Amino acid sequence: MAGYALAMAARDLQERIKKLIVDRRLPSGAPLPTEPELMRLLGASRNSVREALKALQAMGIVEIRHGFGTYVGPMSFAPMIEGLAFRTVAGHYRGEDSLLQLLELREAVETGLVSRLAGRLPEADLVELEALVERMEREAARGEGLAGTDRAFHATLYRGLDNVLLGEVLEAFWDAFHRVRQDLVDAPPDPRVTCRQHREILDAVRSGDSPRAERAIRDHFGDIRARLSRAAATHP
Repeated sequence: MAGYALAMAARDLQERIKKLIVDRRLPSGAPLPTEPELMRLLGASRNSVREALKALQAMGIVEIRHGFGTYVGPMSFAPMIEGLAFRTVAGHYRGEDSLLQLLELREAVETGLVSRLAGRLPEADLVELEALVERMEREAARGEGLAGTDRAFHATLYRGLDNVLLGEVLEAFWDAFHRVRQDLVDAPPDPRVTCRQHREILDAVRSGDSPRAERAIRDHFGDIRARLSRAAATHP
């Protein structure tokens, strides 16, 4: 019971520091009150304040700069990426289909988004997407990897939604999925198929055909799912 009470007290202190950041509308990089000031404001001991700040730093909420003070952190999705990647690796070695589950999560998000973009992307974005598909085709002809161009294509595609948070979430999915995929399985894509699928996504979005755009995204993820399934069957 004593351990539970201590854990709850520590959690409460973290929440009060987060509330202080919100109430004062402090942006990333803004200095927090000094340690003695936090002790006074929160009515907590030095050790309790330090432990709370360390926990919040692990979440990216605060940044401790030794010798300089404590600042509001970048609040990035780095902890989420690490958590997704570790959970997927751990699940894989427990015999779970964790990589396929992560893929399904990405597919659900992107399928729901692409229909909103069909016929609505500005011409500048369409030109950029066309250039990326053409670059992908050149890379495929040279036998080069397409991962970087593939990533740029998806980032450019959803940039039209003008949603910073959404962009960061999709980047987090991408980082976690590709980091784990490279570690766990050997399922190289057919570059010609990859190029064809991205060309179809672009054509569907450009034409304003939402159902066609959704089918194109599903086909793209379906191909990845099939390759991962084959790799899992070959390397149980």
